[in-house]
Amino acid sequence: MKRLFCTLLGLGCLPLLEHARAAPEGVIEDSHASLALRNFYFNQDNRDGDSGQTEEWGQGLRLDYQSGFTQGTLGVGVDAIGLLGVRLDSGGRAGKSGQSRTPSALFPLEHNGTPRSEYSSLGLTGKLRLAKSEARWGTLIPRLPVIKANDGRLLPQTFEGAQLIVKDIDDLTLIAGQLQQAKGRSQTHRSNLSINGANRSRPASATVSAAPTRDSNAFNFAGLDYNVSKTLQVQYYYGQLEQFYQQHFLGLNHNLELPAGSLKTDLRYFHTASSGDNASAAGRTRGYTASGYYGADNGVTGSTRGEVDNRTWSAMLTYSLGGHSFGSGYQQLNGRSNFVQPNQGDGSDHYLITDRQLNSFTRAGEQTWLAQYSLDFAPYGLPGLSTTLVYLKGRDIRSSRGALEEWERDFTLAYMLQVGPLKGLGITWRNASLRTQAGNDTDQNRVFLNYSLALF
Repeated sequence: MKRLFCTLLGLGCLPLLEHARAAPEGVIEDSHASLALRNFYFNQDNRDGDSGQTEEWGQGLRLDYQSGFTQGTLGVGVDAIGLLGVRLDSGGRAGKSGQSRTPSALFPLEHNGTPRSEYSSLGLTGKLRLAKSEARWGTLIPRLPVIKANDGRLLPQTFEGAQLIVKDIDDLTLIAGQLQQAKGRSQTHRSNLSINGANRSRPASATVSAAPTRDSNAFNFAGLDYNVSKTLQVQYYYGQLEQFYQQHFLGLNHNLELPAGSLKTDLRYFHTASSGDNASAAGRTRGYTASGYYGADNGVTGSTRGEVDNRTWSAMLTYSLGGHSFGSGYQQLNGRSNFVQPNQGDGSDHYLITDRQLNSFTRAGEQTWLAQYSLDFAPYGLPGLSTTLVYLKGRDIRSSRGALEEWERDFTLAYMLQVGPLKGLGITWRNASLRTQAGNDTDQNRVFLNYSLALF
């Protein structure tokens, strides 16, 4: 079955399979594959009449294949990921909004602005292994502090590039690489990388000129995770989006066992500054700009408008006892620009304690408090059932209208079957409300049915 599965993946596997014939043990025998099914209902009310109302339902399929490695000092292998999204219903409220074309939450759009009935893509990743180090090139799904693939819709966001992970030193993991393009969570095509403020949408009216869209084809990254002890980890990462910015990240995670329960400490700091075209007035004039507030109250001249300038730090403490977890955190942004990481306009995740269902609380000058409570019902005789409630309040957002505020409330209820033929089937309901003076008020519901099947 394994050999038949590899054949069905297509010609992209053949070069590495030819190499594997010299070493029949490993590549095929150590391979495995799984099929993940995600049934997803999405409902969003932008609290703005019929404008931007979205109600959609779709079925996602994700086929993952991971080969073993050829024998010898240098092992060779190949991974593949096949993605398919099928539209079950769009409720007649996804796609067009007035005269402008607005993205469907789950699907790409046809030329007439309606969501497509289905979309799919295939990604291949070659890999080399030497001792405990591994190099990969092709389709990647990074989850790093400086860049994090989004998986909040029907199918995950993927990137194209190369990376090296070194684990040959005990308690130390080193990583470095470069990403060139991304494929959005509701896209079938690859696009270059960009940031908010530079990836502008074309206006609805053809008579209104659009500011140029600027992007980059190189995001360079490097970092390390070091386990000082079993309870303490420190991190450093560097990210650079060529022509836009460079970013340094420092992180600390500590778990403290108490006589009753445990306390987790999570500290994060980002320092982001302009580079390339964004660092020059001429480059920003050409459209290499970042979102933020550059008003006169900051003492900023027109020549520095749009320059990346942000420092973000946060701290979160979580106390756990039995099935209960109580968390409290604070995050502060300093500088003229918003928090910056790659965003192609199709959604992105940020490694921030405030990155939640509807909002990330990343506007210039914003200070955010959050409180979180989670309950695992297993100690009370209901294994598989859990719930989480989060409230965030942001203030002092810099704007031409003065300091603005916003808040978000998220509620999650999840259950996974523990026994029976459908063991592992999970259902999750996520409900969120956002009220903001800096954008649109939003109410949103997401319902997931997730099931993963090991093929071999």
